[in-house]
Amino acid sequence: MASMMTNVSAMTALRSLNATNSALETTQSRISTGYKVAEASDNAAYWSIATTMRSDNKALSTVQDALGLGAAKVDTAYTGMNAAIEVVDEIKSKLVAAREPGVDRTKIQAEITALQGQLTSNAGAASFSGENWLSVNSGATDYNASKSIVASFTRAGDGTVSVGTIAVDTASIKLFDSATDAAAAGTGILDAKYSATTGVRNTDQTAAGFTVSELDVSALTNSTADLTTLDSYIKGVDASLKLMTTAAADLGAAKKRIDLQSTFVSNLMDTIDRGVGTLVDADMNQESTKLQALQVQQQLGIQALSIANSSAQSILSLFR
Repeated sequence: MASMMTNVSAMTALRSLNATNSALETTQSRISTGYKVAEASDNAAYWSIATTMRSDNKALSTVQDALGLGAAKVDTAYTGMNAAIEVVDEIKSKLVAAREPGVDRTKIQAEITALQGQLTSNAGAASFSGENWLSVNSGATDYNASKSIVASFTRAGDGTVSVGTIAVDTASIKLFDSATDAAAAGTGILDAKYSATTGVRNTDQTAAGFTVSELDVSALTNSTADLTTLDSYIKGVDASLKLMTTAAADLGAAKKRIDLQSTFVSNLMDTIDRGVGTLVDADMNQESTKLQALQVQQQLGIQALSIANSSAQSILSLFR
């Protein structure tokens, strides 16, 4: 039925054109933003998941920075420890040379004194970002021998979050301790007191003895007592060298763990990015193909609407 009041064909064509324009607008938005879920209204569930995971990824990025900082601190301590091992090794060689009767122990002591000064310098310079793990003051109010390196950010199934750390115990790697408390002072590897008769580290650091960083052979003679003292020096230096080697191994193990964790965090961030992308990223190949099809549909819709609107003109010709 032809009607002047209701143009059913035009209404149908208009609805079809509006639907095409709406789909075209959605496709153009996806192409311009790169997301098929850019807002919560697009898909509330996917948008919520993506927003949470992006936030977690930012936290993981901070964790990666913290691991880098922690690795730098461990590297600095290891470098200082390794340098100190070489110096202590030289001191042990000088002491063995001093054991030979007839040598000038005063000159040997001059070399040892220079090496002892180098030990203090190496330990004091092994500082990164204001932290020094080799030369400490355990009597300071803010001192804590256990150093924590932020290593992970975890979200449990119930939504609760937690931060994981890697602990490095510096109590066993410190070379010098400048605490004023007699019980705590000198508990580093190089300023700890060793027995002048046995070369064994004293259980009570307030007792008499010698330290690797201050021992002196210049006044020693070839008497039995002095040679016993010299032998104890060699034993004490060798004992400290073993402790330093163990400390360097511990630092190396900590560095390896930090490197492994850093690699894991980097891979985890990439995995999360891929997962979020699967949920919310637009398939540009699909969207570009859809855009071309919708543009053709839009042109056809406009043409169909134009034809439907022209039908009223044909009715008017009946009255001529």
